[in-house]
Amino acid sequence: MVGTQLRDTAQELAAVLWREHTVYRERSGGMVIRGEHVRRWISLAPAGGRDEILVRAGRILDGGTTAPARSEAVVPLSAGTGVLAATCRRLLADAAADAARPAPDREAAGRPRASRKSRKPRKSARRNGGGRHTGFSSWVILVCVAGVIALFAYSSAMHG
Repeated sequence: MVGTQLRDTAQELAAVLWREHTVYRERSGGMVIRGEHVRRWISLAPAGGRDEILVRAGRILDGGTTAPARSEAVVPLSAGTGVLAATCRRLLADAAADAARPAPDREAAGRPRASRKSRKPRKSARRNGGGRHTGFSSWVILVCVAGVIALFAYSSAMHG
């Protein structure tokens, strides 16, 4: 019953929020409303209370993947589409504000920025001489395998 009511609520809410939208069910049973043209998404899921839903909002990244939710709220399902739409608009505004905020400057955060010229070339993680050359232990294993094959072939030829 909750799943049907949640789906109907998501359809109504999507029509109120955006003209262009996609509504689908999540694996966890919640409903997602995607607004590709505004690059935002809204998720509706049953919350801890009987008549409550958890509303989450986030951004759609380049390539169509979704960023994690930046804001969420619990709303009574009986509150109606208007209250739910107002809550969603507030959450979407929060998500848009997070997207518009510039990333913190590394120097301001107390970490000096390394220039490209000062970087040392990375050393290879290989300990067997580096590069693409076969190490000593690999040669020992190859010789042992070849010896076992030769011994098998010799014993098969002799006992035939």
